[in-house]
Amino acid sequence: MVTGASSGIGLAYAHALAAHGADLILVARSEDKLNNLARELAQRHGIRAVALAADLTEAGAAGGVLARAGALGLTPDILINNAGFATHGHFEKLPLERQLDEIALNCRAVVELSHAALPAMLSKGEGAIINVASTAALQPLPYMAIYGATKAFVLSFSEALWQEYRVRGVRVLAVCPGATDTAFFDVVGAAEAGVGTRMAAETVVEVSLRALDRGRSHVVPGGANRMLGWLPRLLPRQTILQIVANMLRPRQPAGKSV
Repeated sequence: MVTGASSGIGLAYAHALAAHGADLILVARSEDKLNNLARELAQRHGIRAVALAADLTEAGAAGGVLARAGALGLTPDILINNAGFATHGHFEKLPLERQLDEIALNCRAVVELSHAALPAMLSKGEGAIINVASTAALQPLPYMAIYGATKAFVLSFSEALWQEYRVRGVRVLAVCPGATDTAFFDVVGAAEAGVGTRMAAETVVEVSLRALDRGRSHVVPGGANRMLGWLPRLLPRQTILQIVANMLRPRQPAGKSV
């Protein structure tokens, strides 16, 4: 099961897993995109691909997706919690409802899907959960405060589950990509942010699947991203906050989101 499968990193996961012969449950809001993707992957790779459109910001939607999959006789052996979005701008100017939806999708949906999928994995004695966090999890993000906080939650949550379940056959991995070559920054209204070179989504997926095979609790794709991840341990936190603020300070009207 791949959430946020219609674009970006989620789309790259769908293609990579289908190429390895995995049947897929594709989840996103866009039903048309999902149906087209499911047909394409099924025809190209000879797999079963099912599209389940859902808005995971809604309470109970995550559990409902797994129930719908179960009614089709599908139980995910691998769950990839990729769906998420960010808001960018001055915290007080961004709509509160939008920021609460951000928390719901980036955190609550991850918890609900993981909680619903784990029992079947544990009964088989095998399974995997990949949660897409971000290098945003490694330090606070002024002007993207909610996004950074939600990704810190995802990282902490994932590593805790890694320790709980690795002796019971279920692997859990947090993926912390840096800037990735998707529409993320363009749509969020932070295209001008000084985020450096953007990694291909396919590379993020390849690195994460390799880390999963190695039993890692988390992975930060890219040497430069790993080096940046160490900076908060080396420099005063106030210095890190100033650096990040300079990178992300809005240069467009505040309030855009993706």
